[in-house]
Amino acid sequence: MENVLLIGIAGGSGSGKTTLARRIVENFGDDVTVIRHDNYYKRHDELPFEKRCCLNYDEPGAFDTELLIGDLKALRSGAAVECPVYDFADHNRSDKTLHIEPKRVIIVEGILIFADERLSELFDIRIFVDTDPDVRILRRALRDVKERGRSLDSVVTQYLATVKPMHERYVDPSKKRADIIVPEGGHNRVATEMIVERIRRQLNKC
Repeated sequence: MENVLLIGIAGGSGSGKTTLARRIVENFGDDVTVIRHDNYYKRHDELPFEKRCCLNYDEPGAFDTELLIGDLKALRSGAAVECPVYDFADHNRSDKTLHIEPKRVIIVEGILIFADERLSELFDIRIFVDTDPDVRILRRALRDVKERGRSLDSVVTQYLATVKPMHERYVDPSKKRADIIVPEGGHNRVATEMIVERIRRQLNKC
């Protein structure tokens, strides 16, 4: 498939990446598909639930980056892929898959998509969402409790043990690879409009 625009949206957990991706989809509809890096967490069938709960999910080794790179290359070439689906309540990859068709715009959003240089180099536009840590932890807590079946205690424990230190070690430094840094992500109306216009100009060239 020719002239595919591959966009990466990175940033800390709860920064507003998904909201920004949603705003782009609202403007371009069926021309856009969104892939979430979270779905590419490695499978750990060999570990019991209690052990899986204690894994560090906020470092690059937690992700099956090779599979994601292969899927993105396939989509760019015009082939459909079966994207894995991660079960946050079970802390493991499920047996389900998502059928993803190639589109003119492919958005990948996730905390560490710029940490791996091979993955980062695939993107035509790299956007880093930069949001205050206090805002991020509040958003993450609300999301994980309401949408992912987590307890508030588990969210706080995970944040202090791995999310915060891994953000400082891996996520924040990866923004040096970004083309655009957006405060507050999809909540930043001016920046969102500028990004949408940039995408529209690119699509009009095709």
